[in-house]
Amino acid sequence: MKIIKVVFLLFPIMLLFSCGRSSDSVSIAQQYGLAYAPVQIMKDKGFLEDELKGKTEVKWIRLANTAAIREGVLAGDVDAGFLGIPPFLIAIDQGMPWKLLCGISQSPLGLAVPAGRWANLEDIPLDVKIALPQPGSIQHILLAMALKREMGDASYFDKNLQSLKHPDGLNALVAGSVDAHFTSPPYIFMEEDMDEFEVILKGEEAMGSPFTFIVSMVTDKAVSELPDFPAALIMALERSMEFMETHPDESLQLLSEAYNIDKIKLADYMNRPGMIYGSDVLGLEEFISFMAAEGYLENISDSGGIRIK
Repeated sequence: MKIIKVVFLLFPIMLLFSCGRSSDSVSIAQQYGLAYAPVQIMKDKGFLEDELKGKTEVKWIRLANTAAIREGVLAGDVDAGFLGIPPFLIAIDQGMPWKLLCGISQSPLGLAVPAGRWANLEDIPLDVKIALPQPGSIQHILLAMALKREMGDASYFDKNLQSLKHPDGLNALVAGSVDAHFTSPPYIFMEEDMDEFEVILKGEEAMGSPFTFIVSMVTDKAVSELPDFPAALIMALERSMEFMETHPDESLQLLSEAYNIDKIKLADYMNRPGMIYGSDVLGLEEFISFMAAEGYLENISDSGGIRIK
């Protein structure tokens, strides 16, 4: 049994989310990061409101992480959100009432370490601290995949993990309070650009093939109460991705303002290899197979029944 467990803290949930949504509205949980760019464009351009034809109010909730999204869903205050495939699977494996809708993005994730210190995972000693968002995150599962292949033990560094938000992980790596940081854009790009650090493990190397980083989910309650909502959300997301391709300057301006990143720097980040936006879902079966074999999932062995058709 792995050390990760999703804990449903019902009492704190009620303190955080006490209002509940009305029957003529949908609440969308939004997170920060380049991988979520189509979501930001969808919000700024009003594409979802347009697809819902003005019949349903759209409420946007900015949440810090996947745990907060889970809490919002359990409290009945979040109808849809965006997250990595592994935390989505762990939650639904434990009974979370949601299903996968479509993909959002692929991104070049990676493990950054001080330059010249270690060439590969085998060189890293067992007394290090490795920062990543949280156990069960896609960064954790990718690290576990690489460790299983190279060290024969997926949990080899589980006792060395330190849960930090991406910007805090970057600051901790720079300050030397952690020895490695498994992160995603823009933070992996920032670390790559510093002479003091290098990336010794990339996400696709760990996975062995391309994979979708962020997917969208919709709750069972929303599907039941608002049957037109999933199709409207897919259409709005695809319009957002098309808009990013056909209106690159306006998209960069909107995202630069939303993310508070210089427009030129943002363009550099978003044009780097591996930054791909699309609704296809890659790697779902591979994640399920590995996570079930290693004990991260107990009740799911394939993707049947976890996607909205």
